[in-house]
Amino acid sequence: MDCKVVFAALEKVCQDNISVLCGPSDLPYSTAVERLVSSMKQIQEHGRALEPVVTSFTAVYHHYDFDAQTPGNGYRTLVKVLEACLLHVIHKARYIASNYSSPFFRVDHNASEMEAYCSALCQLRALLHLAQQLINDNDCGQLYSLQDEDLSRSFVQEYCSMHKACFYGRCLGFQYSPSIRPFLQTVVISMVSYGETFGKQQSGLGTAALSLLTSGKYVMDPELRGAEFERITQNLDLQFWKSFWNLTESGLITGFSRIASKQVQVNFTMTVPPVTLRLPLASDPRLTVTVSPPIAHWGPGPVHMRLISHELREGQDSEELLAFSRTKPPPISTHLPWVQKQPCSPWLLIHFHGGGFVAQTSKSHENYLRSWSKELNVPVLSVDYSLSPEAPFPRALEECFYAYCWALNNCHLLGSTAERVCLAGDSAGGNLCITVSMKAMSTGIRVPDGIMAAYPATLLTTDASPSRLLTLIDPLLPLGVLTKCINAYAGIDYQTVQPAMGSSTLSTLGRDTAMLLSDLTQGASNWIQSFLDPRRTSGGTLSRSSSQRRSETSKTSTQASISNCGAQIYYPQGFEPLRSESLATVNPTSCPVIRNPFVSPLLAPDSMLRGLPPVHIVASALDALLDDSVMFAKRLRAMGQPVTLTVAEDLPHGFLSLSQLSKETEVAAGVCIARIREVFQQENPPHALREQVEET
Repeated sequence: MDCKVVFAALEKVCQDNISVLCGPSDLPYSTAVERLVSSMKQIQEHGRALEPVVTSFTAVYHHYDFDAQTPGNGYRTLVKVLEACLLHVIHKARYIASNYSSPFFRVDHNASEMEAYCSALCQLRALLHLAQQLINDNDCGQLYSLQDEDLSRSFVQEYCSMHKACFYGRCLGFQYSPSIRPFLQTVVISMVSYGETFGKQQSGLGTAALSLLTSGKYVMDPELRGAEFERITQNLDLQFWKSFWNLTESGLITGFSRIASKQVQVNFTMTVPPVTLRLPLASDPRLTVTVSPPIAHWGPGPVHMRLISHELREGQDSEELLAFSRTKPPPISTHLPWVQKQPCSPWLLIHFHGGGFVAQTSKSHENYLRSWSKELNVPVLSVDYSLSPEAPFPRALEECFYAYCWALNNCHLLGSTAERVCLAGDSAGGNLCITVSMKAMSTGIRVPDGIMAAYPATLLTTDASPSRLLTLIDPLLPLGVLTKCINAYAGIDYQTVQPAMGSSTLSTLGRDTAMLLSDLTQGASNWIQSFLDPRRTSGGTLSRSSSQRRSETSKTSTQASISNCGAQIYYPQGFEPLRSESLATVNPTSCPVIRNPFVSPLLAPDSMLRGLPPVHIVASALDALLDDSVMFAKRLRAMGQPVTLTVAEDLPHGFLSLSQLSKETEVAAGVCIARIREVFQQENPPHALREQVEET
C-alpha cells in the first residue's frame, strides 16, 4: 500500500474526528470526549512526524533484501508494522466519526482503544528513530551493528526502559494475520495467569488449573493484561519460561494434538548408549574416523531420540532397534493384519527441535513431524538433546552431532538406506542443523545432502538490528526472554545437573486428586476475590495522562541509566517515548562463547562455511530473528554456496508449531515441506559429487 495514501487518510480522519468531537453536542461525554480529542491530536502529530521518516526508509530498504524476488528485512518489517498500526487507527477513527451520535456508542471503550493505539504509535515512532540510527551507522546492505558495541548496548538499555504494555493489551497482535490474533491473545492471557500463580509450591497441573481460573480478569481488562505481561517479561527468571513452554509437553495438550494430526505407524522414543562410533572418511571411504560420544560438562552420556514413520518399514520393528526403546513393551504392533511392512526408504530426515535451547522436546513438535513423515513418505528421527542452563554449549551440539553419526551408521534400523539425508530444524534447531553440518565438515565425515532451517538463530548476541527492535512488541520473543535463552546456552551462571534417565518435563502431573481439588478451590477463591478487591481492579483504563505521568517520573532515572552504559540515544526535540514504571533486567550477551562459530555461525570464517550442503531458509517477516536469516543467506550466496531464502508474511516466530491454526501457517509449513523435498530429489547431492570426483 502507498504510504502517502495511508498518511493522507490518517490526517483526514483525525481532523474529521476532532471537528465532530469538538462540535456542539448534548451528550454527557465531556471527560471521555476530551480523552478522544487528545488522542486524535497526538496521533495526528505522530503521523506528520512519521511520514518523512517512512518515505526515507521506502527509498532505500530494498538494498537490504536478499534479492529482488525475496523482499524482506527488518527495515521493511518496521514500516509494515507501522502501516498496520495506522490502518487500525484509521478504521477505528472512521467508526467513531460515523457512530459518535448513536445511543449505542461506547465512548469510554472507544476512548481507551484510541489511547492504546496512540501509545503504540508513539513507541513505534521511537523504534523507527532507532532504526534510522542503525541505517546511518551501518554500511549499505548491512543489517547488524557488529562493530558498534556501544550502540547495541544503548539499544538494550532503551528496551529496558521503554513502555511495552500497550502492545499486549488492546493492541495485541495487530501486526499479525487476523487468524493468528486469537491464538496470541490466548497465549498472553495464559502466560500472565500462569505467571501470577507460578512459584506457589504447586505442581505444573495445579498451576495450570489456577491459571485457568484467574484468567478471567485478564480477558476483561486488557490494560491489566498488558501491564502484567510487561512485568513478567521483564522480571521473571528463566525457570518460569521453561515451565510455561513445557506445558506443551503435557499429556492433555499432546493428546489433543495427536488426535488432530496425521496418524503414523511408528512413533516411539529411544535412548542410544554412549559408545564410540567409527564412520568412513568422506575424502577416502577406505579410511575411518572415530566419533566420541557427548562428554561436555558431565562426561559420556546417552542421547535420546524419537522415531516417527508414517509407514512401518524394514528394520523399524527389529529387536536391535526396539532394544533402545524407552517404553516397555515396544510400541509397534506388527501382528495387526492391516500393517504391511514397506521396504527401506532411500531418504532420511533428521530433525532438531526449537525452544531457545532451554525448553521443549520432540513431543511438542510431533504434530508437524507426523505431517512431514506422511507428506514426504520418509522416516523422521528427532533428537531430544539436553537443554540449558543445566546443559549449556557444547552439550546440545555434541548430542545432535552424535545422533547424526549414529543415524548414518544405523540407517537400516530406521527404515532408510540414507541415500539422501536432510537436516531440518526450527529456531534453535535451525542453528543446530547448520552447526552439525559444520562439525561434520571439520571432522571429515559425510555432510548431509541439504538443510531446511526455519527462522534459525544464526547470531546469538544482542547486537542491534532492525528486526530485533521488534522484540519490544513481540509477544512470543521479547528481548528479555531472548537474552535469557542466549545466556543460558552460553553457560553464564549455569549449574551443571545431569538429567535423570527418562525423566519427564512434567513429572508431577500424577499428584493426588485431593490436592488438585484444593488447587481448584483456592484458584476459584482468588479469582472471585480479584473482582471484589478494588485495589486489583481500579485503574484498569490506561489514560494518556497516566502515560505522561509514567514518562515524567521515570525519564530522569532512565536517561541516567542509559548515559552510564554506552552511547546515549537522542530523540527529536519535543519527542520522548513512553517509559516503563520499572526498568527491565536484561544482561547483554558479553560472554566470549557466543562468538564461537559453532554458536553463532553468522560469525564463522569463510573456511568453516565453505562446503556446506544446500541451505534452504524459511523465515518470517514479523520475526525478530528475520535479519539473522537474511544476513546468513547473503553471506552464503557471496561465497558461492547454494542457498535459498523464503520470507513468509504476517506470521510470528514459531509458525511451524501453528501449522494447523490458519491457512497462512499451513502455506508456510508447506514451503518447508517443499524445501525438504528439493533436498531429497536433487540429482547430484554433495556426497554423490564427492564420490564421483574420488572415482575419477
